Amino acid sequence: MDSTTAKHSKLPVWIRRVAFVWLVFWFAVYWRSWGPLNFLHFCDIAEILSCIGFVADSPLLISSQAVASLLVDAAWALDAGWTLLFRRHLIGGTEYLFDPSHALWVRLLSLFHLALPVLLLWALHRLGYDRRGFPLQLGIAFVGFVASRLAPADQNLNYAYADPFLHRAWGPAPVHILVAFLFMLIVVYLPTHLILKRVFRPAISGNM
Repeated sequence: MDSTTAKHSKLPVWIRRVAFVWLVFWFAVYWRSWGPLNFLHFCDIAEILSCIGFVADSPLLISSQAVASLLVDAAWALDAGWTLLFRRHLIGGTEYLFDPSHALWVRLLSLFHLALPVLLLWALHRLGYDRRGFPLQLGIAFVGFVASRLAPADQNLNYAYADPFLHRAWGPAPVHILVAFLFMLIVVYLPTHLILKRVFRPAISGNM
């Protein structure tokens, strides 16, 4: 990194380097352990794009993944904690975390769900919140739902075949995808966007 880049960067150089090393390590382990289809999960997409955002010092990518991740990771942490305490899942989505057929250290890499929200909020404090992150995440989510519907039905990636609450499909594929997308838009993304917009200053215009 040259001195000019470092001068205009608002994220410390060390965090950008750590994000790059972590992304390479995490991606390789997940590919080997869970397979390439696993990267269609919205949480894994968020991890990849967030790390790229840290490396690139990009308020746009970081903001989009804050919209995507904060509530979802909170739900993940709630389900994992509930399962540890009561030996049953509250929401679901963390079943793999308690599957002894996979190495414990690999499963523990999923604790990024706890670290990522903290890092994203810290980055937003330094960079500001880019309002364009909201529509960008809507586009990412829509593509993710369509791609997940093309994956095997038994994997039900991103609940593109059956919802996590009633475990049912909401009509034909286009209807179910639309319902799932609208749920994420109304329940997850829009409230998060409105809160972040209110709490954080706008990111500098033109800074990707």
